[in-house]
Amino acid sequence: MAAPKPRSSSGRSTPLRDSSESEKMEATGSWDALDWTIEPVSRSVSRSVSRVQLECLLEAEQVEVEGYGVVLVNTDEAGTLIVTNFRLLFLSEGTRNVIALGTIPLATIEKFNKIVGKNQSTPRQSDKTPSRRLLQVIGKDMRIIVFGFRPKTRQRLAVFNALLKCTKPASLWDLYAFVSGPSKFNNTNPKVRLLNEYLRLLGKGSLRASMNMIEDGSFTFSNDLWRISSINSSYTMCQSYPFALIVPKSITDDEVLQASNFRARGRLPVVTWCHPKTGAVLARSSQPLVGIMMNMRSNTDEKIVAALCAQLTGTRGKRRKLYIADARPRKNALANGAMGGGSESSSHYFQSEIVFFGIDNIHAMRESFARLRDYLDTHGAASSDGMSSFLRHGGWTWGGGNLSSMSASVSTLGDSGWLIHVQSVLAGSAWIAARVALESASVLVHCSDGWDRTTQLISLANLLLDPYYRTVTGFQALIEKDWLAFGHPFADRVGMSTVTGSCSIPSELTRQSSTGSIQSSPMRQPSGSFTSQQPASHAQNNYSPIFLQWVDCVSQLLRMYPFAFEFSSAFLVDLVDCVLSCRFGNFFCNSEKERQQCGVPEACGCMWAYLADLRASKGSSHVHYNYFYDPLKHDGPILPPAAALAPTLWPQFHLRWACPSEAQAGDVEAQFRKMDIKFSELQKEKEAAERKAKEITAVMELLSADLQNEKQVSSSAMILAKRASKESEAIKRAIQSLGCNVHFSSSGDCTVDIESSQIEPPLKSPYPSKREADGAVQRDDKSDLSVSITVMADDVVSSNPIDRVCETLCPLRMRDGGCRWPDAGCAQLGSQFVGLKANYEAFDKLSIYDSYFQPK
Repeated sequence: MAAPKPRSSSGRSTPLRDSSESEKMEATGSWDALDWTIEPVSRSVSRSVSRVQLECLLEAEQVEVEGYGVVLVNTDEAGTLIVTNFRLLFLSEGTRNVIALGTIPLATIEKFNKIVGKNQSTPRQSDKTPSRRLLQVIGKDMRIIVFGFRPKTRQRLAVFNALLKCTKPASLWDLYAFVSGPSKFNNTNPKVRLLNEYLRLLGKGSLRASMNMIEDGSFTFSNDLWRISSINSSYTMCQSYPFALIVPKSITDDEVLQASNFRARGRLPVVTWCHPKTGAVLARSSQPLVGIMMNMRSNTDEKIVAALCAQLTGTRGKRRKLYIADARPRKNALANGAMGGGSESSSHYFQSEIVFFGIDNIHAMRESFARLRDYLDTHGAASSDGMSSFLRHGGWTWGGGNLSSMSASVSTLGDSGWLIHVQSVLAGSAWIAARVALESASVLVHCSDGWDRTTQLISLANLLLDPYYRTVTGFQALIEKDWLAFGHPFADRVGMSTVTGSCSIPSELTRQSSTGSIQSSPMRQPSGSFTSQQPASHAQNNYSPIFLQWVDCVSQLLRMYPFAFEFSSAFLVDLVDCVLSCRFGNFFCNSEKERQQCGVPEACGCMWAYLADLRASKGSSHVHYNYFYDPLKHDGPILPPAAALAPTLWPQFHLRWACPSEAQAGDVEAQFRKMDIKFSELQKEKEAAERKAKEITAVMELLSADLQNEKQVSSSAMILAKRASKESEAIKRAIQSLGCNVHFSSSGDCTVDIESSQIEPPLKSPYPSKREADGAVQRDDKSDLSVSITVMADDVVSSNPIDRVCETLCPLRMRDGGCRWPDAGCAQLGSQFVGLKANYEAFDKLSIYDSYFQPK
């Protein structure tokens, strides 16, 4: 693949480094190989760069800017940095291969900054060595990468401006997913998939949803306890809820509409999962609007909540217990009362108990995630500053060799608080699942708005209770139901373009420019080597890794229960990458309503179709499938005890950039997969050998049958040969009895010599002779007579005229064509006729003068 050529000021390519410099960089591939004293170029690199067709580009991916002689500081590798309309692409200088660490989708970039780094002074360097021109890129996928540019080339400015433009599109429709279109990853309408999941929950899985059913409103199915309501089909009741809701069968649509006024953002209590046997349900909502005095009430809201506590199966009038799980800390719930929100009172809700889980809000999660990312970058093997990593030089400087320093370094992981937050979500979900499975109780879960912590808890509880959600297909249905349909604000939380009001109104990114108010933590400054050109901003925003944290929780459960999940950790990593990259439209916007209004399902590719296409390439051996999955081992709920809920770092995700070798080290599943692939190959070879053996056996059986037939033919031939030999001997004796000498030649002919002296004149032949006038045969008594006799097969019809005369004149022939001699065929011997085929045993006993030959 040819390297892109830099462009000159006239629009043609011009080198940004001389040939000797290029050779030096290709030889070393390091930062120190660059000549930092290069003369400045006359102008900045234009966006009209060379449009070389790179093999690594995706469909509809277009190059915006290229920078040459760029160094990836994390690994000291030189190469070409390319900004496209989809990602930041880094190619190695020598091989032109894509360097994964330096390649990141634009939507995955959380922030980027221009920074200046001082070179480390050496005895050979002067104090006037120019500063490094660096570009720091911080990703939402746990990586911090730094690119180094040569001074006075303005390449960093060109790349920076291209990032500003491409990471902050004017509207949602400028994103790469809309430019590339659905391609081969077509999307079915998510409404149909949601309705199919509702039908499964109601025990009507045999029915299949369709768009016609949705358009004419004929999807309002029900069972004995629950029904599907179409009250929100036009999203007028609640804009962040799906078009269809599962509510108690005893509640009318008017009551549903009235109850929505008592919950924040109209998110009233609705059923999200129901137990197929006990009738217990998981329900979700937002906080009630009880006010600062917590004295506001709603009869319809209380009626709906009471309807969730249906009668226990097999009991007489006994109602099940209801738990109301508030995901927030109690003090936060009370503080929300000052803004009209708050929490329920157990005295107002029949047979209920209020529980607070104490999970922090989105801002605490965002800051915790940033601290974890900094910790991994500082203590990883590929630090973004290129020098401060304790594992940078083989570990000999780990913690400076000081035990207290090492302990302080490790404690930084705990200070990030990320694992504590993960544990809180896991513990709350396990508690909810235990109440449903062990007590047959119903649980209503909510937080403030009911779309962040509520979604985490509800979806994890679903995963623990229902084995279907632990399959690949069920996991997709779970995400679409509890995350997408119920309005988790992905656009805000992931930090992408949003839709405000109508789709005709262009939207702006909630994330601000990195030149101003983009939130950034201060750059680490080990040894004072790095300084930022722009002050970091700590302005509040709505970005928060809520979905990533939930997937982290799923990975913890997968680690604890490796036999319970059909999908693998690699599948979860690819899932997160697809969500953060915004390559597909499934997670665009903040609600189902916005995605439908913007036509996202029709205009963009489907992530589920893309992942399914990846799996189809290798079938069950694909890395997305868990090799240890045993559906019979965990065919019911899994209820982890509290002591087991001790989360650890997720190596495949958290360590893949900071410690790439350790991310896969000790991966039992990967080792088992290799062994299983080898076993599969051997199994295929065995099956091929068995098929070959069967083919050879079949051929041998055919050959054996042919050999048996040949033996039978040979045996028949031997019998015929013996008979022919016997007949030949009898013929020979018969002819010799006439006084003839018989000589057999190798050609199968025999010659009969008759001497006249051997035939006595007085004796008259019993055969009538032919008249000499006829001229048929004349005998010369004074001369020898030679006759050639040729023996022919029975089935050969002779055309010899002598044979025909024989058949006509033979005295032994009867009028009906038969012969008086048994089984006779005749030959002519002078005027005498002798039968050549006969009963030779009887022939030996007869005399030539026997009366048998006398004519009648």
